[in-house]
Amino acid sequence: MAAVNDNNSTALHYIFDPMCGWCYAAAPLVDAARSVAGLKVEFHGGGMMTGANRRSITAQWRDYVMPHDRRIAELTGQPFGETYFEGLLRDTGAVMDSEPPTTAVLAAEVLRTGGGLDMIHRLQRAHYVEGRRIADVDVLAAVAAELGFDAEAFASAFARLSGEATAQHIAASRQLLQRAGGQGFPTFVLVQADGSASRVDIGPWLGRADEWKAQLATLAAPAGDAANAGAGQASCGPDSCAI
Repeated sequence: MAAVNDNNSTALHYIFDPMCGWCYAAAPLVDAARSVAGLKVEFHGGGMMTGANRRSITAQWRDYVMPHDRRIAELTGQPFGETYFEGLLRDTGAVMDSEPPTTAVLAAEVLRTGGGLDMIHRLQRAHYVEGRRIADVDVLAAVAAELGFDAEAFASAFARLSGEATAQHIAASRQLLQRAGGQGFPTFVLVQADGSASRVDIGPWLGRADEWKAQLATLAAPAGDAANAGAGQASCGPDSCAI
């Protein structure tokens, strides 16, 4: 696997989508990784529901995703709100489009280091707990305000990063996913300071954030062995997520 670090530090690369249920399942692991000393966490939005993969909410979609959502809640303890199950998933006017929230994540990172990961986490809760339309620009602006971003600065950054800049980010993320041998979202790649890289199987760690943090601290240590790439990671394709 080609190295993806350019700053001689150990980094965990998180290839995600803001509308991926199994990325939401992994959110506690991302939070735990951010507190590991000497480890950087980098995000890469893969655009799971962009272009031809955008979709409107339908009864069939609700029936399809709900068993996965129930499984995530059972396995990880991640909360799902009734306003998601009985609100958003019955809102046939809502569009599932990963591009606008990905742009919001990029804008948040430009405005504040670490803001991108903060935005990912907040958007996941807005979607899965609060049942909000996170593809809507006004919802994204409201979420940014809730995170303490200046309204004008966020709007300017969002406008600047919309379109081509977001498309380039998504394309680069998909290239990284392919190089890593990932099967979907989320995929995690640990890159050591020497440039050696390996895909980390997070499946065994879902719902075990404290143990994951301890393991990751060992993996991120200069003398530690990188995790082996393995099957069975929580992943999803362009239309669905599975474990």
